[in-house]
Amino acid sequence: MPGFLSNLPIDTLLVVGLYAALGGAYLVAVPLALYVWMIKRWTTMGKFERFGVYGLVFLFFPGLILFAPFINLRMAGQGPQV
Repeated sequence: MPGFLSNLPIDTLLVVGLYAALGGAYLVAVPLALYVWMIKRWTTMGKFERFGVYGLVFLFFPGLILFAPFINLRMAGQGPQV
């Protein structure tokens, strides 16, 4: 494997690295930050902030769907938990 990488031009390695960084940001970093923001502000958002969040959810949907099973935006109940 190291021999294969040493034969590639540096431009190719830079392009592959850039695609990996942008893909990681699009599929992992920004969706996780958006989830943290939504969890923190879900019950106190104003209408314009909520509109912006919905736009970001539309934009980053592929990454958000990866983490969807691990998030719960439902409010806690009033009574004792059974």
